[in-house]
Amino acid sequence: MLKPETLSFLADLKNNNNKPWFDATRPAYEAARANFLHLVTVVLAGLERLDPAIAESNLQPKSCMFRINRDVRFSKDKSPYKTNFGAWFNAGGKQSPSAGYYLNIEPGGSFVAGGMYMPDAKVLTTLRQEIDYNLADFEALLAQPTFKAYYDGLDQDGALQRPPKGYDADNPAISYLKLKSFTAAHNLPDSALTKPDFPQKVLGAFEGLQPLVHFFNRALT
Repeated sequence: MLKPETLSFLADLKNNNNKPWFDATRPAYEAARANFLHLVTVVLAGLERLDPAIAESNLQPKSCMFRINRDVRFSKDKSPYKTNFGAWFNAGGKQSPSAGYYLNIEPGGSFVAGGMYMPDAKVLTTLRQEIDYNLADFEALLAQPTFKAYYDGLDQDGALQRPPKGYDADNPAISYLKLKSFTAAHNLPDSALTKPDFPQKVLGAFEGLQPLVHFFNRALT
């Protein structure tokens, strides 16, 4: 589904992350972006069949994609471009604070992921409360075979060292309540990216995330 040239462009960009090189190779970028857009279009169509909330949102493939330009205003790294292509599929679109599905394409670093990444304080409080009140249901989602086939639990990056305010250390859900993001990720080998069945592999991983995404979005409605 992805062309080898798309991956080659991203690899070259990583080694030439500057505006003069990018401007000189813009046709290669446009071709790579068009190839990724085609992939996003196919994945979105499949996801609409899996998740009614996505179908109802009438998302457009281009609106799911992230810009390749980096925001360097507050970063020590002034490299002007991202070295990956990314797309986010969620009910209501990227401006909506809802859980969803993410696809990242980068040579040596491709993955699918989903859930809720770094929600604001109000949303985080709501999600923690939902997990605390419905711990058995939440853990049942993480134990489902369709989830475990792709994911080894939730990502622990950025977890608090101490219980969040309002929760005791002996709370049965404390390992989840310490999280500031509720996401799971599945790595994709480079060898899979250019195979004809790659979109189906992405959708299989997204299907494993669907109950988790719905759990969070129900809490926010």
